[in-house]
Amino acid sequence: MAILRQASADVQSTERCPMVDFVNLISGKWAIPILYRLIIIDKPMRFSDLQRAVAPITQKELTRQLRLFELRGLVCRTVYAEVPPRVEYEITALGKTLRDTLDSLADWMRAYGDRLIRQ
Repeated sequence: MAILRQASADVQSTERCPMVDFVNLISGKWAIPILYRLIIIDKPMRFSDLQRAVAPITQKELTRQLRLFELRGLVCRTVYAEVPPRVEYEITALGKTLRDTLDSLADWMRAYGDRLIRQ
């Protein structure tokens, strides 16, 4: 809570808000569901399995998000030289550090989501 109190006490600060940076890094309708699913499962997943787990995401959007996450070091992509080709995605150690934050968001939605959605 010390960080929150410090931030709210200095509203006039010219320092960039860390929440703006977070939203810019982890943005998009499907970003959090994809990351959270990979964190919860905590093992390599094939593209089609991940797409089913985060349905109804499109193939194009899942590909776009996974590429961004790979560039940012949140997801690892492994290509196997097999026929047919096999590609798996797995959350990285850096990505796993989001677990507590995303668990808190999920808990908050369980507690208040119905009320918010009804309004």
